[in-house]
Amino acid sequence: MLIIPAVDIKNGRCVRLSQGRMVAETVFSDNPAAMAKKWEDEGAEIIHVVDLDGAIEKSPQNLDSIKIIIDSVNADIQVGGGIRNERTIKMFFEIGVKRVVIGTEAIKNPTLVKDACKAFPGRIVVGIDARNGLVAIEGWTKTTQVNAVDLAKQFEDSGVAVINFTDIYRDGMKTGPNIDETRRLAEAVSTPVVASGGVSSIEDIQNLLPLEAVGVVGVITGRALYSGSLNLKEAIETLNG
Repeated sequence: MLIIPAVDIKNGRCVRLSQGRMVAETVFSDNPAAMAKKWEDEGAEIIHVVDLDGAIEKSPQNLDSIKIIIDSVNADIQVGGGIRNERTIKMFFEIGVKRVVIGTEAIKNPTLVKDACKAFPGRIVVGIDARNGLVAIEGWTKTTQVNAVDLAKQFEDSGVAVINFTDIYRDGMKTGPNIDETRRLAEAVSTPVVASGGVSSIEDIQNLLPLEAVGVVGVITGRALYSGSLNLKEAIETLNG
């Protein structure tokens, strides 16, 4: 199971939010690229970069910071936040991003996802962020009436590389991942799933390991790494040991 560190960017700085609320931010670094390099040095193979301002503004807002990250590390970079059209998707691939994460448009414009999967095979991730099982969009500011599992099933035969599944109520709260909801979604589709939200310790990751059997291939973690309650190098060594 891959452990994927998150680098969330707001106003050019590396921050973590609590439950996705833009006003509930903690700034961890003025240098997102330095944080990405730190996680790479500790063994990260993939780094999950989120343009938080982009998610709200509906177009990339921290492109300079993202470019510096790409130039600073050799690890694969996946980017989400503000990806609303194929032009933006193509632009990210051209600057060296490995995968893009499409969230809001998976609800609003599923054809974009399906077309992008055909144009860029194996490089499109669908981000499904849920409150009480219902999908949230627009930087988590709006909750839809669409069930997370139903949305995942829509893309079952589209060639989506991975589904990133986040439980918003747990995100940044270090309360442990939502094992039951993650399992339910992973069992419903054949697409690999990456869990996100709530990881606070190596024990939380170990609790996710049984879900590998149903297609959970990784876990994204942010606040636990920045606060020190999870040591990335030790966690990777433990999983690989």
